[in-house]
Amino acid sequence: MKISLQKLKQLHGNPLSFDESVDVRELEELDNDIRKIDPVQVKGTARIDGTEITFDFDIMGQMILPCARTLVDVPYDFTIHAVETFTTSSYKSNDGEVHKVDTEVLDLNPYIKENIILEIPFRVFAEQEVLEANTISEGKGWTLMTEEQTNEKIDPRLEKLKALLDDNNNESL
Repeated sequence: MKISLQKLKQLHGNPLSFDESVDVRELEELDNDIRKIDPVQVKGTARIDGTEITFDFDIMGQMILPCARTLVDVPYDFTIHAVETFTTSSYKSNDGEVHKVDTEVLDLNPYIKENIILEIPFRVFAEQEVLEANTISEGKGWTLMTEEQTNEKIDPRLEKLKALLDDNNNESL
């Protein structure tokens, strides 16, 4: 998404509104958890005030991330509010939040991608229905049992141990 500084200067301080779809699929190739990301919608305003240019925008989209428990795909919807400030001044500011602009066309794509990367959550979890649909419950020589099922079925070899534990619990009461 590129914005011409000349176009902003012609507005004489009035804001320039924008609403564009931006392809950020390059993020899938980076070393992060994003498995898939659709084009994002970027909507906001740009305003120039002297040598300072301020972009106030929202990034909306969906990315596919791995579940922290099972690694199944989990869709993660996001809306990010961002404010990026740029300057055309040659004076070097100590504020790291103001970006220097040396060209007549400002490319917002790197800042959009940066904000998306910062939004990636540490962990996402799939819904219970998805987990149940993707869980293998049986294999050769084993069966997955819930806690209730394990309490119902006790290995006959451990039956005496259970009786011993029950006796100890009754004595302590």
